[in-house]
Amino acid sequence: MKPVIILGAGGHAKVLLDALLSSERKVIGLTDFDKKKWGSLVNGVPVLGGDEVVFSYNTDEIELVNGMGSVGSMNKRKNIYEYFKNKAYLFSNVIHPSAIVSSNAVLANGVQLLPGCIVNAGAFIGDNSIVNTRASIDHDVSIGSHVHIAPGVTISGGVTIDDCTHIGTGAIVIQGVHIGSNVIIGAGAVVVKDIPDNCKAYGVPAREV
Repeated sequence: MKPVIILGAGGHAKVLLDALLSSERKVIGLTDFDKKKWGSLVNGVPVLGGDEVVFSYNTDEIELVNGMGSVGSMNKRKNIYEYFKNKAYLFSNVIHPSAIVSSNAVLANGVQLLPGCIVNAGAFIGDNSIVNTRASIDHDVSIGSHVHIAPGVTISGGVTIDDCTHIGTGAIVIQGVHIGSNVIIGAGAVVVKDIPDNCKAYGVPAREV
């Protein structure tokens, strides 16, 4: 496997770095927009400078890891991914050793599966999407690109989640539900019916607001 550079040096990047090191991946360093972090160490790995450091390496020398996390809108994370992808850089999948992933699941490019998560048979995870700590993705779930499944989320079988959607911490989505694109599902919500594009839904049961 090629060595990687992590784009970002915040909290989400630290979790990704831990997963990569636990998997014995070579990490060249991290980048960050905050110049105060340049030259510092994160878990013994240097912060190299800003994102422009990437261009010191040919596209066939390295792979990238998107260290931008999400607490709502996925636009910043999506923009970083598409910017470097359009310049022919590849993003590495990050799978923590404690993640449980079916051999019949399909992972696209730049997928991140964090500690203790479960991805069951027939599931599909799209480009640049995160399945965070202890989240559970059941059979035949389809998750689009640039989606964040936050810690402790439970997604039941046959659910579809479209692009650029954020499912908040501890939320539950019952079987067969379709959640649209650019949606934010609040922490702890229980989604029992379809949710359309471009809205927010909170509560038990989840209601559009």
